[in-house]
Amino acid sequence: MTCVQVGVITLFPELVRAVLGCGVVGRAAERGLIRVSTFDPRDYTHDVHRTVDDRPYGGGPGMVMKVEPLRGAIRAARERAPAGSPVIYLGPQGRPLDQSRAAQLAELPGLVLVAGRYEGVDERLLAAEVDEELSIGDYVLSGGELAAMVVLDVLARLLPGTLGDERSAQQDSFSAGLLDCPHYTRPEEFEGSRVPKVLLGGHHAEIERWRLKQSLGRTWRRRPDLLARRPLSALEHALLDEYLSDGAALDH
Repeated sequence: MTCVQVGVITLFPELVRAVLGCGVVGRAAERGLIRVSTFDPRDYTHDVHRTVDDRPYGGGPGMVMKVEPLRGAIRAARERAPAGSPVIYLGPQGRPLDQSRAAQLAELPGLVLVAGRYEGVDERLLAAEVDEELSIGDYVLSGGELAAMVVLDVLARLLPGTLGDERSAQQDSFSAGLLDCPHYTRPEEFEGSRVPKVLLGGHHAEIERWRLKQSLGRTWRRRPDLLARRPLSALEHALLDEYLSDGAALDH
């Protein structure tokens, strides 16, 4: 069994450790599928105040994280990481994290995630020590710890043995470039709204066809940009046309 080793560079290690105590990431850690270590840049300072930031050259608001403490933490994390573990800085200017990139990360032996703070980090640190920048969305967070926790959760879901049923990860939204289909459970009727009949019939081929049709239709309505990037098979074209010809105002 392979264990993915992740080092997280953070000024708030307690935030990152919190995700290890519950949910999918906690389960993966408990089963030995992922090992997460934290590295605090303050531990790699050399002044009495353990200074990790300073005012930006050129003026302006906020503070910038210094090169030396971050470099010390990154290099310590690299020493403990297996060969082939990239250093990834989590910031709004990076490549957007999507399911395709997540699947690639899940194939790696390890990662070093750098969670920035304040106005950002000294650009020379990014040039010298970072292999890749990743963003989890076009908005600004107070720090990269939440982004690191998102990466850990996405990664853990994809590790064989984490989920009770491996098909869960395979059927997630975005795994096939589409949004997920609607899901239902008991009761069969709730305040006049019933579960679609096809899901009650036990005919697996019809159920799979319905689910694919709903995924295509839901993606067309909510995320047409995904369909624009994804070539459709003849069957998928037919199902989407069927969905649209139905004039489906509802998912079912």
